[in-house]
Amino acid sequence: MTAPAGNAPVITVTLNPAIDQTITVQALRPGTVHRATAVRRNAGGKGVNVASCLADWGTPVAVTGLLGADNAAPFEALFAAKGIADLFVRLPGETRVNIKIADLGSGDTTDINLPGLTATADAMDQVSETLQRLVAPGSLVLLAGSLPDGLPDDSYAALAADLHAQGARVVLDSSGAPLASALAEGAGPLPYCIKPNRHELEAWAGTPLPTHADLLAAARDLHGRGVGMVVVSLGADGALFVADGPALHARLPAVTALSTVGAGDAMVAGLIAAFRDGLSTEGVARRAVAFATAKLGCFGPNLPGADAVRSLATQVQVTTL
Repeated sequence: MTAPAGNAPVITVTLNPAIDQTITVQALRPGTVHRATAVRRNAGGKGVNVASCLADWGTPVAVTGLLGADNAAPFEALFAAKGIADLFVRLPGETRVNIKIADLGSGDTTDINLPGLTATADAMDQVSETLQRLVAPGSLVLLAGSLPDGLPDDSYAALAADLHAQGARVVLDSSGAPLASALAEGAGPLPYCIKPNRHELEAWAGTPLPTHADLLAAARDLHGRGVGMVVVSLGADGALFVADGPALHARLPAVTALSTVGAGDAMVAGLIAAFRDGLSTEGVARRAVAFATAKLGCFGPNLPGADAVRSLATQVQVTTL
């Protein structure tokens, strides 16, 4: 895998960002009154979270997408604090708020995603123009998250085709119809990398995938069609990595989790950081899983110091399948 030339920034695209409001309770019991033990608000959305983790790693990163002008302050504060280049297109109105209820007793998180902005074709044209200015051959570009109201399901497929024509390597982290459209036969060049979880891959395949063998078969099918690397995230069980050569299973080292929110986004940040450095498939697996593991010890879209992440990478258990 070849790293892009120079010190060009990684670019993340988030068309439907969110302010993540995480409410922690001792035990979630539906239909009863709860007293929260903590409340946190973070600027979020998949691409924003990935950019935040990459900035912590020391990677130059620029962000674009669609952002509500009326409550942009949390995003602007995050970007300023971490030195992230803010190229978001502002739209009238408010960015959506996602409520996450963290159950300390079970360790589970319940998500309630509120409605967001309605996008326009003009706004998407502005995002495309921003990308045209930024992208150079070899650039790593992440297209991440859901699509806002007003955009067709093939929006990521169209962006990916334009970016591929400019020589960019596209990492896609989405689900449902936008993912299916980008992977459809005849959609154009397929992404350089995708990172579905088990449920997202099952939805794409249209069938349950209960075993590692089932997941591997689906991932190998996608790789055979042209996706450079398929990474299937498995939560506490780590992830499967399918690229040229043998498939790998990388497992998380045992850590105490302060928050599982955003661990998948941290894994994507690790993938991109590894691609940027031209690591082998095993190196990609170790770094991606180390990023996800390191995130478990932090609240919000943050990583600890680079030395701690590198130490975790040496502890990741990698098995050839």
